[in-house]
Amino acid sequence: MSQNNPSLLSRGMLATIGAQFFSAFGDNALLFATLAVIKQQRYPDWSQPVLQMVFVATYILLAPFVGQIADSFAKGRVMMVANGLKLLGALTIGCGLNPFVGYALVGIGAAAYSPAKYGILGELTSGEKLVKANGLMEASTIAAILLGSVAGGVLADWSLIGALVVCVLAYALAVAANLLIPALLAARPGQSWHPVAMSRSFFLACTVLWRNGETRFSLLGTSLFWGAGVTLRFLLVLWVPVALGISDNATPTLLNAMVAVGIVAGAGAAARLVTLETVARCMPAGVLIGVAVVGFALQHSLLPAYVILLLIGVLGGFFVVPLNALLQARGKATVGSGNAIAVQNLGENAAMLLMLALYSLAIKLGAPVVATGIGFGALFALAIAVLWGWQLAQKTR
Repeated sequence: MSQNNPSLLSRGMLATIGAQFFSAFGDNALLFATLAVIKQQRYPDWSQPVLQMVFVATYILLAPFVGQIADSFAKGRVMMVANGLKLLGALTIGCGLNPFVGYALVGIGAAAYSPAKYGILGELTSGEKLVKANGLMEASTIAAILLGSVAGGVLADWSLIGALVVCVLAYALAVAANLLIPALLAARPGQSWHPVAMSRSFFLACTVLWRNGETRFSLLGTSLFWGAGVTLRFLLVLWVPVALGISDNATPTLLNAMVAVGIVAGAGAAARLVTLETVARCMPAGVLIGVAVVGFALQHSLLPAYVILLLIGVLGGFFVVPLNALLQARGKATVGSGNAIAVQNLGENAAMLLMLALYSLAIKLGAPVVATGIGFGALFALAIAVLWGWQLAQKTR
């Protein structure tokens, strides 16, 4: 049964938001718990971003297939199976097996989950409410990042086993919430499942979206943002002991939580102030993110660091939510929402992999953490400024 219901409080929408909260809570708690496992097992510092690179690599390798999977089945059921894979990965780490293998399993689940969770929004609501639905999804995600990150870091200081048990329970609740999502009709059933045909279909979708000026603009902006966001998360882990002299697991997670709080506020502001026709309003916020990261890297006390990270979050939420909504709306009309999100995931995760690789290399070569943060922020501000200028030039043609 189709549920193209414009209400933001429908059963399907509430179940989707709830499933996303528990799934994202598990993701973020598990990251910091697994980082604590790696520290306990005395892996080198440069291996910390490698953990995330393993996760990101699964997105890239599976990109040609996950969009079609999301569009070929009821998206709520795809989300349920994907969360089940995350649950298996968390159990693998909790049972003492190789943390990189367990985290790769979580990455496979996350890669399958992402096109379904965003693609379903366009099936549960429509029109201008799609931006508001994205705001709700981002608010749920960021609340989960906030609570999950803090839970993962704080619990890991008390009991690693306890932290991992919480992650397993969160994924189990996500699976349960997915069962409450109505079984929507598949968006594009009957497509070929031959790997060559699937790859050809995916790369055709890539071509369509990257050739369109609006969707290319959205893809570049979100890729830069999430690549920078994941790098900042790992920068925090090494920056705290150097700049603040604090070596616990909880402080980096609390600082990361301030970004999450800010993104909730920024996402809410974007839902009120930006429409699909006025997406360019988000660009100044993107430039200011880079400027704020430079200011953050220079701090040596906790209170200013909290304030600047809160500001970075506000700017980030205002920047990324309209770009997501633009891609979903244009993608649904051309290649299907699942395929559009899969293409977006490829771009975002390629950016993450590149930025994490450069960051890991810089740390391995002995680059000072503070100088790395300053350079990172300056380059991000420059990249968004160039994207903004390019977008303005396209409009004047």
